[in-house]
Amino acid sequence: MAVPQRRTSKTRRDKRRTHFKLAVPGLVKCEQCGELKMAHRVCKVCGYYKTKEIISQ
Repeated sequence: MAVPQRRTSKTRRDKRRTHFKLAVPGLVKCEQCGELKMAHRVCKVCGYYKTKEIISQ
């Protein structure tokens, strides 16, 4: 069974984790109401998607 010879330092451990982070979701402005919404999704405020009303209020 493989056992590490030396303890991994905090610096080496943190260098390995530099790419492990959350990504910011792509937000775009709604064409109808101008609110920020996630791309390729129906606007939660007005219910429109690509100038078509999907959810009636």
